Amino acid sequence: MVRLLRMAAVAATLAATAAQAQPIPDDPYAAAREIIRDANRIVTPAGVQEDHVVMLGGVPQAINIRGADRNSPILLFIHGGPGAVEMPFAWSFQRPWEDFFTVVQWDQRGAGKSYALSDPAAIAPTMTLDRYRDDAIELIELLRKRFGKQRVFVLGHSWGSAVGLSVAIKRPDLLYAYIGMGQAIDFREGERMGMAWTIEQATKAGRMDDVAAIQALKPYPDTGPFTIVQADGWRRYAIRYGSLIANRPELTRYFQTPRLSPEYTPEDRKAWGKGSEFSTATLWPRVADISFTQTLSLKTPVVMLLGRTDYTVPSPLAAQWMERLEAPSKRTIWFEHSSHMPMVEEPGRVLQALIDHVRPFADKD
Repeated sequence: MVRLLRMAAVAATLAATAAQAQPIPDDPYAAAREIIRDANRIVTPAGVQEDHVVMLGGVPQAINIRGADRNSPILLFIHGGPGAVEMPFAWSFQRPWEDFFTVVQWDQRGAGKSYALSDPAAIAPTMTLDRYRDDAIELIELLRKRFGKQRVFVLGHSWGSAVGLSVAIKRPDLLYAYIGMGQAIDFREGERMGMAWTIEQATKAGRMDDVAAIQALKPYPDTGPFTIVQADGWRRYAIRYGSLIANRPELTRYFQTPRLSPEYTPEDRKAWGKGSEFSTATLWPRVADISFTQTLSLKTPVVMLLGRTDYTVPSPLAAQWMERLEAPSKRTIWFEHSSHMPMVEEPGRVLQALIDHVRPFADKD
């Protein structure tokens, strides 16, 4: 399953199908990818469009760097999942960002292109939140040196928001600001809230079989195994009520977006599917007790981009946390027609938020 639920799960089932489908020998998407590649090509004199493999925590990992002006502030996108890489989807929404930021997509250890660069059995013991946080810090240091920057922006999405927020806690000196999207605050409580919301929606819809299936997962998430199987078990129903993408209960086409990605070959897409399965199975039991509820002060500005109906990683938890947080600057921006994926659900409004409420922090330097 290509678990693009960004923290979870069932969207994954659909994605895995898309990622690992048997390729047609003549690759009918090749011509379309070339058209998109040319349309999105950076042609400005000071632009940057690069792919690299970098060593982070002793493990080779793939990054993609794009921007119309290499002097623009850097925005590091930390993808969700675990294992739900954003690089093969970025062509569909990111190009306008690149007029204002140098955007870095990073396939984390065990995920996407990076999956094929290491022995999964060797890196599995290293896959902890602290290690991903430190990988991100090492990457920021490399980017600072390469582009001559003192600070960067970090945007953490879903699982990646736990990584990004951990960076903001440990190394606020590296950041202009931290941006959270699909922000994880407390994993167990998020699962409780998401399950309760899904039961409520199913009850309203008269789908009592859905209700029974979700209730049968208990005592999860309170006790017992905390695995991706349980997480998938309720999200497969939540998606039909719009928990992942609002008003789109059927997401097969969305998960086929990577077929047109100039950054991902058919072989990369296979690695994406395998890496997603590996990452979610390995990491999900380790996230059970991650909580930021006691982190009530940060030394960097914080901007939250929250989908109103996001119950994949419930937005109300992040909004409540933001009310209690003390920071040099904080702002919560709601996307009324979005769930977990505002960048693809309301791309214009996300761009506007980045221009109006994020980029000015770099202009103050």
